[in-house]
Amino acid sequence: MNQLHRGITPAHAQAVTNHYTIHYPDHAPRESDPHYKDFEHYRATHVDTAACQFALDRGGDTTECAGGLELHHAIVEFSLANSIDLELLERDYPGISDPAKLGAWIESGKNLAFLCAKHHRGHGGIHHASASDWVAEKYIRNLIE
Repeated sequence: MNQLHRGITPAHAQAVTNHYTIHYPDHAPRESDPHYKDFEHYRATHVDTAACQFALDRGGDTTECAGGLELHHAIVEFSLANSIDLELLERDYPGISDPAKLGAWIESGKNLAFLCAKHHRGHGGIHHASASDWVAEKYIRNLIE
């Protein structure tokens, strides 16, 4: 194991609890969204050949994957679309500042990634771990238990 600073602090486990409030804007049920069909079409068209993005980021190693594949909104969650500051989104994703195109983009492959159930909604998954821990978990095996 690569250790930059040997012997300073011994390996240890530490419980982490995050507690905060997310302010979701008003939003209709997904099934009533006119672009939901695009999400379902993308899922149905790609699920048979897809792999967990977490595993792909690790070179295809699926040893820590569990459960079936689920489609994750990788950049903007559907439920948050009504609060998106389009100027801020435009900086990172040029061409998306048109409100009429936002819904289609949210339900497109540009905003979707397949994850196994564990890495999507499971303990330590992208909807569970902090962003810094989620990224570190890609490079440190068994970081989150």
